[in-house]
Amino acid sequence: MESILEIIAFDLESCRLIEKHGGNRIELCANPHEGGTTVSYGMMRAAREATTLPIFPIIRPRGGNFHYSESEIDIMMQDIRLARDTGLDGVVIGVLDAAGAVDYDKTARMVELAYPMEVTFHRAFDEIADYLPALETIIRAGCNRILTSGGAPTAPEGIDRLKACVQSADGRIIILPGAGIRSHNIGQLKTGLGLSEFHSSARKLDEKTGTYSVDVHEIIALRAAVDA
Repeated sequence: MESILEIIAFDLESCRLIEKHGGNRIELCANPHEGGTTVSYGMMRAAREATTLPIFPIIRPRGGNFHYSESEIDIMMQDIRLARDTGLDGVVIGVLDAAGAVDYDKTARMVELAYPMEVTFHRAFDEIADYLPALETIIRAGCNRILTSGGAPTAPEGIDRLKACVQSADGRIIILPGAGIRSHNIGQLKTGLGLSEFHSSARKLDEKTGTYSVDVHEIIALRAAVDA
């Protein structure tokens, strides 16, 4: 079975390049300097028209923490509806309560609204120290996968916690390692974790414009390394 490479796209041309050069799924984001926020409705539509790959927009109305007001939750619900009605394939969410735990009720509501799209719980999970109970809450809420670095700055550094998550999940939810995954370390992660899905930004910075786009050479190298 071919390993799945999920690559972040911050612009429309990146969506096309990800499909052309070996990516399997797109996480669609705006504002990389804020850690990724929701793209516009126009971008959702344009991306859907530009590629046949599965597209998962992040549903995040702002940067900062992952505890949202009711008004912000309403915005997120509207964005989930737009993604679903635009024919996108999934959404990426992450909602914590005031105590910093997974907000089960809001997460479950979003999962229900998103159906039949898939739902990934993003790296808000890495903010939680007591992560195994959090994993159970995310499973119970109905999410399909968890994007995580294993609570570390990069996935290679968090490999022990990633292993614990894989063992605890026991096939009930997909563990999607992300952060710092590049062609030089993806093979080691694949062997060490026994997983078939990986997330990478594979990005480069344009020094003139200060904007990010995908690095085609890195996508090609990731594909070769994970298939080796």
